Amino acid sequence: MGKTTDFLRKLDEFQVDVARELERVQQELREIDVLIRQSTAEVERLAQRNVQIQNKVRQMEANFDTVPREDIRALYTTAHEFQMRLFTMRSQVEQLQHKQRVLEQYAQYLERFLELARSRSGDLQVEDEQAILDPSELSRLTVTRIIEAQESERRHLARQMHDGPAQSLTNLILQAEICERLFDTDRARAKAELANLKNAANATFQKVRDFIFDLRPMMLDDLGLAPTVKRYVDAYQRKVDYRITLQVSGEERRLPATVEITLFRALQELLQNVTRHANAHQVLVQLVFEDAEVVLSVEDDGTGFEAIEVLQPSQRGQAVGLMAMQERIEMLGGHMQVDSSVGRGTRVYIRVPVVESEPAATT
Repeated sequence: MGKTTDFLRKLDEFQVDVARELERVQQELREIDVLIRQSTAEVERLAQRNVQIQNKVRQMEANFDTVPREDIRALYTTAHEFQMRLFTMRSQVEQLQHKQRVLEQYAQYLERFLELARSRSGDLQVEDEQAILDPSELSRLTVTRIIEAQESERRHLARQMHDGPAQSLTNLILQAEICERLFDTDRARAKAELANLKNAANATFQKVRDFIFDLRPMMLDDLGLAPTVKRYVDAYQRKVDYRITLQVSGEERRLPATVEITLFRALQELLQNVTRHANAHQVLVQLVFEDAEVVLSVEDDGTGFEAIEVLQPSQRGQAVGLMAMQERIEMLGGHMQVDSSVGRGTRVYIRVPVVESEPAATT
């Protein structure tokens, strides 16, 4: 009887938390609905404007030889900018609609939980505890979180493609069109444009290589964590204006594939967080191979944040990357600690146990 009473008390407390979470989700759904309506209206406006600009481009191309080169470039640039803005806004609408669907499903699960909990709290028996914690309900929530994680990664990749290779390739197409038009009228200018096109193609090729490495570094499968981290830190250093110091110690060896990819993704996320938020001058990355564990730590001298407050479950939206990382580390039996305060920088310390090595992933 005492166990049942204690369980009911905890259940009541949890019901309050779930009710608050449901209210928060419903409020977020209302806000998303407003954003979808506004973004959809903006998409329609941009689509109409894009049609007008494309008509101007066709008119210009019909009189290409008489239009000044500066006007050609300006119109192509304007057309490109509107296409990119239209692409971005359409992607934003799709992302909002997907988030709306996920949150609606999440809200339904919260409502079902509250109904189930309230119906059982009046006359709870031992078997009721098992009913409330129905594995099928928990599995559905797990699937929802997996879907959210997958879609979040897809949005991240879409933004990277849009801002990097896709935009560069669009510029190459515009330059190629200019070269094609100039061949019949000014071969010297066409030759100069071709030289610019070659340089731009080489730069785009390098961006694509970097993108592929970030997406899935093949050397992680071939050589392991330590060489890949060294290569990544060296390449990342060339992109940022703060100093990154890497220290690798212990006996370097292959680790289970899940450990290697999880730690590598953690390093990517942490360095990107430093770049986006920390305003740091120095960053120290340490990778330590111990007998039964591997340790990764990233420490910066940036602005820092109040870790105790930001990492609370109620503030999940403010540190979703760190909390998702912590969940992945804990699934491997590891531990992640975040030490940070305003004005004193941030140190993230990750420790993961290592069992017998397994074959590296090939996906």
